[in-house]
Formats: sequence, C-alpha cells, structure tokens
Amino acid sequence: MSEFGPRRNLGRLDRLRALGFFIVAMMYFLFAQVLSASAARGLTSGDWRELISRTLLLFLLVIGYAGMGYAFQLQREPVKAMGLFRREGWKREFGLGVALGWGGVLACVLPIALAGDLVITLWSTPRQFGILLLNIVVLAIASLGEEVAFRGYPFQRLIEAIGPTTATILMALFFGLIHLRNPGATSASTLVTVLSGILLATAYLQTRALWLPWGFHFGWNTVMAVLFGLPVSGLNFSAVIESNSIGPRWLTGGSYGPEGSLTAVVVLVVALVVLVKTTREYAWKYAQPVIVPGGIPVDLDAAATRMHQAAQVQSAEPAASNLVQIAAVTSQSPSVIAPSPQKMEAGTEPRSEAPGKIEAELPAETEPPI
Repeated sequence: MSEFGPRRNLGRLDRLRALGFFIVAMMYFLFAQVLSASAARGLTSGDWRELISRTLLLFLLVIGYAGMGYAFQLQREPVKAMGLFRREGWKREFGLGVALGWGGVLACVLPIALAGDLVITLWSTPRQFGILLLNIVVLAIASLGEEVAFRGYPFQRLIEAIGPTTATILMALFFGLIHLRNPGATSASTLVTVLSGILLATAYLQTRALWLPWGFHFGWNTVMAVLFGLPVSGLNFSAVIESNSIGPRWLTGGSYGPEGSLTAVVVLVVALVVLVKTTREYAWKYAQPVIVPGGIPVDLDAAATRMHQAAQVQSAEPAASNLVQIAAVTSQSPSVIAPSPQKMEAGTEPRSEAPGKIEAELPAETEPPI
C-alpha cells in the first residue's frame, strides 16, 4: 500500500476543486513549454539547445507541481507524492519498463526489416558519437518531463475529480492531441499516441510511481532512435545509425516513424496486456488503498502494563478467610482447670496445675456395705 498519490473517497466539492487544480496544472504545463523553449533559444543554439530546453522544462514542471502540491494539497513531500520517490525496488521497476519498451519497438521494426523496406546508414565520425551521447541524455530528460506532466501531479488531480478509468482516457486523449503538432502526424499516429498514453497511465496506476512508465517511455524512444535510427514521433534523434523506411505507410509510419503505423497499434495492445500481467505483484503491493484505523485509539502496551501492576497489588494483599462461623466458640486454656464450687473454701484461691500435668478429680470411692 502506498501513502502517496491521489486521495480517495472525496466529496463533491473536493472533486470540483481537484478538477480546478488539474486545469491550472495543465495550463502551467503549456506555459512552461513556451518559457523553456524561448529561454533555450536565447541561451544557446545548435546541438545543445534541445538539451537546455528539455532540462528547463523538467525543472519548471517539478518545481511548479511541487509548489502546487505543498500549497493546495498540503503535501509534506510533494516530489515524492507526484511519483518520484526512491523506494525499495525502484531500479527494478525502471529496468522492467526499459525492457518492455525495447521489446515493443523490436516488434514494430521487425516486420519492416523482414519486408526489406529498411535502408540503414552508418556515421562514424567522432562528432556523431558525441551527439549520440547527448541525444541519449535528451531522451531521458524529455521522457521524464512528459511523465511528470501527464502521469504526475495533473493526472493525480484528475483521478481525484473523475476517477482513474475516465482520467486515464481523457489524459491519453490530451497526450495524443499534444503530439499532433509534431512533424508528419496523422490520424494513425494520434491513435498510437493515445494507446501509449493509456499504457503509460496503467503503468503508473499499477505501481503508484513514475519509475515504470518513465522506463518504458525512455526505453521505447531510445531504442527507436539510437539502436534503429528511426524517427521518434516525427523527430529525428539519430546520430550514428540512420534508417529510412521505404515501404507502405501502414507498415512503416512514413516520416513520423513506426509510431504512425498500424503495426504499432497491435503491438501496444499486446504490450498493455503483458504490462498488466507482469505488474500484478506491484499492484497488490502499492495500488491497494491505505487502511485507516477507526474507533478509539488504545495503547495496548500501556494497558497490559496497568493490568500487570493491578495483579501484583492484589497478590500482595492478605487473602480473606473463606471459613464461615456457624456457632460461638469459647476457648479455655488447657493448663487451668477451675475447681468445683463444693471444694472451693472461703479465702482460698484456685490452684493452677503445671502445664502438661492435667489431672481430673474423680469422685471418692464409697465403702461397700458389710
């Protein structure tokens, strides 16, 4: 069970507030995009501009959403609350996401390669290898920025407002609309982007953290661009390996890349099923609601101590007699035997016999008659 993430069982007024916070958060995302791109253009040009722009965007999103969580939701650790907390096994979650993304891209590219529609060009200059490393860093930062924006604070507020299922669909649609601005975008590419948004949102819901969706997103983009040299959502990040697909658009996706093909639709549906099955343990561990205790709080240790002390006090007191007196009893010392009234003479005192020498007076023997 996770203590972070969206709140549950909210009232109607709280849901409306959460919807308002979602709208504010998405407006802030659009503002941060414009601001980071403008600042990057003013600071540098050439190969470093994309890195600066993506880094500034990530910084603005984390700082801005952390401030919103601290001010509006009273979150003590807002960065952790948006899904970025280093819990046990977070590296394994990230690695699982990378593996799933790698497998998905391989399934998309393999049919193109088997059809002979892939033309590969290699660049081996030192500058290209430097750009390769730069592009890997850019893809890592860019994928994390999109996860913070679409599966972080805004998504959590939308879940509080309309529930996880509807929030997943609406956020995936918004994710697809944002990518319509990319070069070569089509209706097929938008469908693929919406499906990927559903898959990434499911990854968050299964783990209540951003490590798995970030790993999938990063692995998908990096393998597509660096290993196969293909466009990523219409953008070119190829440096050493550059590939051109010449087959039909439904298979290759055209200039948008394999993410615009119908093959990617099938691959993402299968990947969603695989994701749910492989993350059942995470869902059981992290996606269950936190149990809030009810009733009157009781300190069991203090109660046990008080009972023990009371038992000791009772054992120290003398136990009351269980005998019941049914008749009056007079005690007489066996060492003193009062003389009979006939033998007591005037002025004489009764004699006391020594202890242990008790003798009883017997009547005098009478002489038998002659």
